[in-house]
Amino acid sequence: MTLRLIASNIEKGYNGNQVLRDCSFSFNEHGIYVLTGPNGCGKSTFLRICALIEVPDNGEINYFSDGIILSKDFELKRKITLVLPRVGVFNTTVFKNVAYGLGIRGIRGTEAEKDVTDVLEFVGLKHKRDQNALTLSSGETQRLGIARALVIKPELLFLDEPTASVDRKNTEIIENIILEMKKDAKSIVVITTHDITQAQRLADYLIIMREGIITSGGAII
Repeated sequence: MTLRLIASNIEKGYNGNQVLRDCSFSFNEHGIYVLTGPNGCGKSTFLRICALIEVPDNGEINYFSDGIILSKDFELKRKITLVLPRVGVFNTTVFKNVAYGLGIRGIRGTEAEKDVTDVLEFVGLKHKRDQNALTLSSGETQRLGIARALVIKPELLFLDEPTASVDRKNTEIIENIILEMKKDAKSIVVITTHDITQAQRLADYLIIMREGIITSGGAII
């Protein structure tokens, strides 16, 4: 099954403040989509609505598989993962934090061990597997959040400002993780960033937002 996402005429406001105005975009191909624009332009709100965390005031979010509209039910939401700028962690080991999503999907034992080990190696945290997650740095915690998302193999992964609160070293590591994702694009990855230079480095498809409006979007040539 190949998941597709179409956002149509999305509008959203809070307490009389209009945040999104008639936003439309189609996420039709595997690869890295980067939504960029200044802070406060509505990027994170649009991402949360696309991830089915929030409901728009007007407009529609539709997921498709082979041309069929999918119900916004529990099964669909299991195929979607959102990583926030500040990742919450459990008071246990790094390994158990990453394995949590597999456990609730019934994946345990040897299979879970391999999946978690592989993804920790991918994000550069394999040597931290037995460390309490609460002792990680902010950059390491962000990478833990990405590992926890990747281990369940989502068909659509949302990363909201993944380097906004991390140091330069971890920013470089996270960017390299995203660039590695591009080499084996089996899912749609949507990222927000206010850094246009970073957006251009990472994107297969670049989406520009200004004052709650998507002003342009398309493939990077």
